[in-house]
Amino acid sequence: MTPSTLRMRPLTAEAFAPFGTVIQKAGHRPLEINYGQTLKYAELADIEVDEQGGKPVAHLYCSQPVELPFRVEIMECHPLGSQTFMPLHDRPFLVVVAPPGSEPEPAAIRCFVTDGRQGVHLNKGVWHHYQLSLGEPADYLVIDRGGPGENTVERRLSKPLLVEDRFPQG
Repeated sequence: MTPSTLRMRPLTAEAFAPFGTVIQKAGHRPLEINYGQTLKYAELADIEVDEQGGKPVAHLYCSQPVELPFRVEIMECHPLGSQTFMPLHDRPFLVVVAPPGSEPEPAAIRCFVTDGRQGVHLNKGVWHHYQLSLGEPADYLVIDRGGPGENTVERRLSKPLLVEDRFPQG
């Protein structure tokens, strides 16, 4: 089956708002703490993990890079909690998402490219692809939900989408 093209878009807070929050310093006023030695960018995302007795947990993900063009064939969501990905590197990576629902709708899937310093906080139930690192292996700090209950649902797309290795003009 020939895949449809999935256009890459720059990751901005406005464009990503239906799916969650962009974690970045831009647009936030820091607090000066620790006697002026530290700038604190506070409350950048609302972590939702308490459904069905969940608790916040932190993970380190070490992801292998993907080659572009890349076929998006599977998506996952976490119905019991939100999920945060913060890169521990400074290279762009891709974020493929779709709104919550019983299935990821191919026409609603979006592909964002970070500036290399941005992280993302995915709202509870948002469909997403796993980490799509570019160029070389990359590490991510992941804040997730731990605890009882099934919190991962995967779905294969009825028709794959192709992320091309270029930005569209215009």
